Amino acid sequence: MSRAEPAGGVLEERLGYRLPSLTAAGAARVAALSPDESEAGTPTSLVAYHSHGRVLVIDDGSEALAAAQRLGADLDCTLLVNATGSVAPTPAREKAVRVVHADLIELDGHLGAFRAQVAAGGKTFDLAVSLGIDAFDLVLDLGDPPRLTADVLPPGYYAPGASETDLEAALAEIPTLVGEFEKPRYFRYDPDICAHGRSGLTGCTRCLDACPTRAIRSLGDVIEVNPFWCQGAGSCATACPTGAITYAYPGVEDLLSALRGMLKRYRSAGGVAPQVLFHDAQTGRAWMAANADALSEHVLPVELEEVGSVGLEAWLTLLAYGVRKVAVLCPADPPASVRAELDAQTQLAAAILSGMGYPAGLVEVIDAGTAPASETPEPGPGPEIVAAGFAAVNEKRTNLRLALEHLYEQALAKPGIIPLPEHAPFGEIRVDRDRCTLCMACVSVCPAAALEAGGERPQLKFIEWNCVQCGLCETACPEDAITRVARISEEAFRQRAPRVLNEEEPFRCTVCGKPFATQSVMKRMRTKLEGHWMYQQPAALRRLEMCEDCRVKDMLRDGGGLLDRPDGTPRGG
Repeated sequence: MSRAEPAGGVLEERLGYRLPSLTAAGAARVAALSPDESEAGTPTSLVAYHSHGRVLVIDDGSEALAAAQRLGADLDCTLLVNATGSVAPTPAREKAVRVVHADLIELDGHLGAFRAQVAAGGKTFDLAVSLGIDAFDLVLDLGDPPRLTADVLPPGYYAPGASETDLEAALAEIPTLVGEFEKPRYFRYDPDICAHGRSGLTGCTRCLDACPTRAIRSLGDVIEVNPFWCQGAGSCATACPTGAITYAYPGVEDLLSALRGMLKRYRSAGGVAPQVLFHDAQTGRAWMAANADALSEHVLPVELEEVGSVGLEAWLTLLAYGVRKVAVLCPADPPASVRAELDAQTQLAAAILSGMGYPAGLVEVIDAGTAPASETPEPGPGPEIVAAGFAAVNEKRTNLRLALEHLYEQALAKPGIIPLPEHAPFGEIRVDRDRCTLCMACVSVCPAAALEAGGERPQLKFIEWNCVQCGLCETACPEDAITRVARISEEAFRQRAPRVLNEEEPFRCTVCGKPFATQSVMKRMRTKLEGHWMYQQPAALRRLEMCEDCRVKDMLRDGGGLLDRPDGTPRGG
């Protein structure tokens, strides 16, 4: 039987590979993957790079000189040799290589804006400025080890190491990077819901840990993303528990809306038991071209800028939309931080789904480097899930809650609590009531409104669904009364009602009866101050039990016990 051609070959041209359509599912897949102009996403802004072709070559070996001379034929090239290096200045030529003898102290930047701090003659200076230019545009670092280290290096920086092949590739590519270049601004950031820090305390660092380019840095209570270093890996947005960082190419609402439309077209064309396979363009297209015939025709391939940009939120939403299985095709040699986040998200999804009684393998990461065409596994059938009707929004926790509610309603098991791995951004906090004084330090630092005070009554309330397990409350607690427990609770995502973690009768002013503290706070205060010299007089101890107004009045009355009586005896006795 011959393979059916997609209509006019348009789909094959758009995808870059051919999909078989030998069955009803294959024909439905063709309909599903046909573009829908009404699903155009929200555009993101662009980041521009400007390069004049000013190259800095770093190292002091003969190989570096040879490389610099090759680049110097077309570009403004500077060779930086350490102060004791043996490379001599090159003879004058049409486009001479500039040789500078100095020690490199610091290097940072990106395409069009590299800065090098160097030391020579007992002085430290900016090398570019000393040469009469504002910055270097490109860097070829032949040092061992290279000066910059990251899973993904900044644009314009080349560190081929000992690989002759990589060096030749760099020497061929560098001359092409002259002019103006643009790329999407891949992220959006909302500092108001960021759980990184509060009041000088550090909480969540998931985005910093997941970023392969080191484009994210801490500014104390919030973070900053360098848009010129960011290259769209997306793992920061996947890792972010609150949605403070979201992927913008496309945004999650646009992506899930497009996928929902794709599934509707698939079903309208008679397709059943859909499965989704995410892949990127660089590795994924070639893998799909080699493996398309071995995949089930129920598999709907979805190309992304980066596969690290989708995680638990998208996977559970697709399962709620009735997808039988979600697979992610991971490149053969992904950045370590991206793969680690994919694995963490997969582990979390497995824990949630298995806790509800769903079979294993509904979410899977396929390694593109270990799946030969002849042995490509076909995703097995999953459970029958009635497709949810909710539309995704640009709020991470809302999408997760809606997906969880729908999956829970149709689950084989309906446990009240599902234990989760320690890294999970869901869970409760537990308060040791014997230690807690209801000082509300935890409430003041909670970035997700998971903790709240009880108003006029001394109470500590907790909304579990809001908790992202950032640990700020635990760090801020002066009594070490808080511990965290990762879990998913039915009550948390279905009811989202606050519950009381601790409460006490208020301590009332001994003069006017106004409540102004808690019983435990007063007890702790008496214990801590009983040996202090300022509180040896009974009047001073009595003042501790007064509200602020009554305390001031008492201190002003007859000197508040601080002045002696006319006969010379101290007051307040």
